[in-house]
Amino acid sequence: MDAIERPTFESDTASELYQYVERHGTATRERVREAIRLPPAEFDETLDQLLSKGYLQEQGGKLSLALDIGAVESHTTGTETYVIRPSRPADFDGLVDLIRDVSAGGTYVIAESIAEQLLYEDAITRHNTVESRVFFVATKDEEIVGWCHLDLPQVETQRGTAQLTVGVAHDARGQGIGSQLLERGTDWARANGYRKLYNSVPLRSERALAFLDDHGWHTEGIRKDHYTIDGDLVDEVMMAYTIE
Repeated sequence: MDAIERPTFESDTASELYQYVERHGTATRERVREAIRLPPAEFDETLDQLLSKGYLQEQGGKLSLALDIGAVESHTTGTETYVIRPSRPADFDGLVDLIRDVSAGGTYVIAESIAEQLLYEDAITRHNTVESRVFFVATKDEEIVGWCHLDLPQVETQRGTAQLTVGVAHDARGQGIGSQLLERGTDWARANGYRKLYNSVPLRSERALAFLDDHGWHTEGIRKDHYTIDGDLVDEVMMAYTIE
């Protein structure tokens, strides 16, 4: 299933089963069956429909959303090799830790709030009739060193724009990883019909603002004294990128 495809269901039972997995990220068959209290035969039939329709997938005994957001790509810079790929449920802890580390000190407030949202919802990917959320990650030796996140509203009037965040671990910077992640997210948005990306950064985050400016983003607006960071009022710079 594509992340821009709004899921539709043949029955309330199918919707309830899908929503349980979508809200929990991953779950075993037994856990889902116990939670929604369906007779075994009806549960198996409904689950098979969702699996065959490509809404859910089953790997290692666990159910999760089956979102097709692209392939695994390998990149080499100098003597370093890293991989950029769609996120997986098993990335959860490493992804949250990285986002928290990169956004520490009030340098990336939007990313900080995303980490807290992941922890609250206990799921990386979301995809329902209201919102869709996908992540690409960069890894070195299976360790997550960067991310690109796209928040994709499913409400019709907002489906042309998406929020994007991107970040790289401090010790992995200077290798082009951030640029490749940004390009991967932008290319995906372009291929799926989005016309605009936006990102909001505190004015004090000069490195992040310069990075976005270097990649063709522009300042769309400034909200004065929007954040309180370390006791100081800090402006928010609203950045945007028009996809052509």
